[in-house]
Amino acid sequence: MDTDRSVINKQIHQLSLPTMYGMLFTALYDVVDMFWIGMLGKEAVAALTIYLALFWALEILNEIVGTSSVSMLSRSWGAGDVQLTRRIGEQTFVFKALLGSLGAVLLLLSLPFFYRIYTDDPKVFSFGMQYGYLRTLFIPVFFSSYTVNTILRSTSDAKTPMRLLLATAVLNLVLDPVCMFSLIPGTSIRGLGWGMTGSALATCISYTIAFIGGFWYLHSAKAPLRIGLHGIFHLDKDLDKALLTIGLPSGVNMLLRSLVTFIFLKLVALYGTSALAALGIANRIYQFCGMPSGGLGMGSGILVGQRLGSGEQDQAQQVVRLSILNGLVFSLPLVVMLEVFPQPILRLFLGSDSVMDSSIPLMRIYGVCLLVLAVSSALGAAFFGSGHTRPILSSSLISSWFLQIPYALVVVLLFRLDVSWLWAAYLIGDGAECALRLVAFRKRRWLEGR
Repeated sequence: MDTDRSVINKQIHQLSLPTMYGMLFTALYDVVDMFWIGMLGKEAVAALTIYLALFWALEILNEIVGTSSVSMLSRSWGAGDVQLTRRIGEQTFVFKALLGSLGAVLLLLSLPFFYRIYTDDPKVFSFGMQYGYLRTLFIPVFFSSYTVNTILRSTSDAKTPMRLLLATAVLNLVLDPVCMFSLIPGTSIRGLGWGMTGSALATCISYTIAFIGGFWYLHSAKAPLRIGLHGIFHLDKDLDKALLTIGLPSGVNMLLRSLVTFIFLKLVALYGTSALAALGIANRIYQFCGMPSGGLGMGSGILVGQRLGSGEQDQAQQVVRLSILNGLVFSLPLVVMLEVFPQPILRLFLGSDSVMDSSIPLMRIYGVCLLVLAVSSALGAAFFGSGHTRPILSSSLISSWFLQIPYALVVVLLFRLDVSWLWAAYLIGDGAECALRLVAFRKRRWLEGR
């Protein structure tokens, strides 16, 4: 048993660590991107915070097909059915591109309306339009780039996605100051001076180049699974139905989360632009610190699917337990960093005392949330890997709508407490969701995918 545990733990590291490193590179870019945008002022940070909430709402469309594809790809690959795995991968490309195009059109039409809901600050609105329109045009490319990484990870190639994400992050880091500033800060090098539009352009160029490189690799003989061009333009009714239905609970979960985010964002906006900026900065830092758990969850989910595909249920459970342990170990140093050094970290982004005062309590709450995330992400691997995603939906529904939102409404609208009380809603929601996932995991229905 100890030998099996050692082998499984090694496989978790082999598949999860490259994924984790790739996600860390991307998250590092996000943090540095926030650093550059912070130089434009708190209004620019607030504008980005609002746009990201809208962008991640569109991730519902990506999540439905993405969740289904991870389960279907990993299980068919684990069962040794290469032809079926190829067909699933090709259909994933079709659906994500179509859904991404639909989402981009909807967001382009509604972008000004959403910004007016959350702010009456003309500078925030202007920055949001400059950034949002260009970034939205490239949503189909973003969705397609996610597909490349999903196919490669599900066929046990985690290193190539890591390299693609690294290339994206490095290119972004170089292009960001060049596109944003007329004179790159700290240097005598002249840039384009396009501000928020330049930031969006740098991101779009980087992801487009990475997607082209990744798709070329998948179409070559070097990839573990070769994707054919013909299959991308051919619809498979049975596979398409499975791609839409398996991930539907996860998509509904993201829809509910997005609605919670919109409500929460509106409550934060009542405290002013500084509070929105504080949320945006703290979120970027938290996302960076949460990448180890996210990478472990993604890698472990693929291993769970492969184990279930080959009929090894005991090992699938072992994967989840070891993923929890690994997540806690990787997260602990980051927890200490957020709890002990929140102020020096925040000083890197904005020197505004009003933003700083709002951010420090949130950073410390996020520190505790990292431990919860380590457990919750590993438990999620069981459900995503098996395709039994209903517990993801139910746990999110109960924790968000019956606990988190009622608490936030009471704090803000009834008692009108300081914004630091509002931040506690994150820990309440995350803690409850993790507990509910644990209950569902112990029922073991996910082992049969039902």
